[in-house]
Amino acid sequence: MIASRASLLRIGTAVLLPALSLTLTGLAGCDRGDHPAQVGTAAPGFTITDGAQTVRLSDYHGKVVLLNFWASWCAPCIEELPSLIALQKQMPEVTVIAVNFEDEEDSYRQFLKDNHVDLLTIRDASEKSNHAYGTTRPPETYVIDKQGIIRRKFIGPQQWTGPEIENYLRNL
Repeated sequence: MIASRASLLRIGTAVLLPALSLTLTGLAGCDRGDHPAQVGTAAPGFTITDGAQTVRLSDYHGKVVLLNFWASWCAPCIEELPSLIALQKQMPEVTVIAVNFEDEEDSYRQFLKDNHVDLLTIRDASEKSNHAYGTTRPPETYVIDKQGIIRRKFIGPQQWTGPEIENYLRNL
């Protein structure tokens, strides 16, 4: 028996529409492409207080900022942490701000102690800062220029002391 055009159209629509809907929904909520929408826009400001310190992004206006979102349970975050520390030492004119989220305070503090983290890092228990940037899966890092504009977004661990990245940061 040969299916009618109408029934083929109904079958095609039943299969294609849900797939298209899922694809569009995923794209609308995801800013993880090769040119995220945030690039070229003002970096969302934040103030984070974690009991030990307060960090305000606005305090770093006029400096290049590498804003890194990480978690101690995230293997790729741990992989790139030594490179972030090395970059901060090699390029003190660039401010690295490492914002931890999704960690319990005790785990976070113990991780910093055990790993001798020598970097400006703060725990955002409220997770408002990472949500302002649309970051829910660490590591993600934003390069913010001296005027407070997001210039690049890096997803996943990077080798921060490579010549390409260092040259890029020097020229901002």
